[in-house]
Amino acid sequence: MNSYQRFCFNLLGKQIKQQREQYTSLRNNLLSARMKTPFEAYLSTAIITAVVVGLVMAGVIGLVTYLLELPTMIKYGGTLPDFLQGTFSDPSTQMIVGTSAAVILSLVIFGGITYFIFTIYPNVVAGERRRNIDATLPYAINYITAMSTAGITPAEIFRLLGESTIYGESAVEARYIAREIDIFGKDLIDALRITSTLTPSMRMKEFLQGAMASISSGGNLTEYFRTKAGQYALENRQQQKIFLETLGLIAESYVTALVAGTLFLIILQSIMSMLSGEAQPFFLYVIIYGIIPFGSVMFVILISSMTPEV
Repeated sequence: MNSYQRFCFNLLGKQIKQQREQYTSLRNNLLSARMKTPFEAYLSTAIITAVVVGLVMAGVIGLVTYLLELPTMIKYGGTLPDFLQGTFSDPSTQMIVGTSAAVILSLVIFGGITYFIFTIYPNVVAGERRRNIDATLPYAINYITAMSTAGITPAEIFRLLGESTIYGESAVEARYIAREIDIFGKDLIDALRITSTLTPSMRMKEFLQGAMASISSGGNLTEYFRTKAGQYALENRQQQKIFLETLGLIAESYVTALVAGTLFLIILQSIMSMLSGEAQPFFLYVIIYGIIPFGSVMFVILISSMTPEV
């Protein structure tokens, strides 16, 4: 924890610790994301930060609202009840009510957004870790299979995998297995069980649980690793094939929608502008400066989001 997190924990840590059962999902996401900040400190930081951001933004927006006299610029076209007409006809009352409303809304909105970001951030990090683990797991299992074939013990295999820097988050999970064994004195089965419970990847969970079952039943662990390596290699090839087919479909859609489609609209709008004598064809500007750039960015984001990590 840094000094700010420690300060927030000292303020709210005890109260949050009594309500930790209400935040099971957040605690699990923190553990799956492998974030080193304790749950009580993280939630305390989220609450304090949300309050601070809400107060600061409320002060800024309230000051701007008051200095620019924004409430007096709002004109209500309807008819107010008799007991409100005298009140809101006074400019000073309008300023007080309008500024107060702006302050309260700013506090609620910005404070709520900040707290929401804090609560979903661990889930986002866990999702990124899940994708990285799924992408690197087949290669990590190949490494495990090679080490197991060479006669290295399973505990040492996971320890060596954790020391590697080329297997991404799969190596991080192996590092936690080694930590449970070396630091906390767990046996290999308990270490695998704990890590399988906390990992965000279902493929990693399945692999570790299968390793536990193989060890517990006295089966051939090397053969299990070899089988899993072949299975995940086949799944990777299938995923790559599906991705390439989908990418081809997206490319055809891009050419049809943003190349041929916009070109047709530009030609059509140009002819219509010439026939109508319109000096500034607004819709043509929308196509060129709005639809084409925005559509291209959307396609880039779509492709980036669905591209598997390698």
